Amino acid sequence: MEIQEAQKAVDKWIKTYGVRYFNELTNMVLLQEEVGELAKIVARIYGEQNFKESDKGYDIEDEMGDVLFVLMCMANQMNIDLTKAFEKNIQKKINRDKDRHTNNPKLVSNE
Repeated sequence: MEIQEAQKAVDKWIKTYGVRYFNELTNMVLLQEEVGELAKIVARIYGEQNFKESDKGYDIEDEMGDVLFVLMCMANQMNIDLTKAFEKNIQKKINRDKDRHTNNPKLVSNE
């Protein structure tokens, strides 16, 4: 599925099942909540914390999907084409950082 198709699928879901979009502020808070849930799983899988019994139902893939869903809700209600936004962002990073990481001695292997 392309990003634009995903944005349309989110819009269709909202209009079919969600009644309407939450306002932008509510969606911003929901995005932070979903990112927090993703962070919690990452901390338990890759960090030093272990899973509590109440954490065991979390699924990292599902949490990433939740983040994308809310981000697409926000993009839809703000009339942002995420494909264009992403393409513009990649170009910005190419122009700004084309030599930055390859010249970073912390990233270059000393093998």
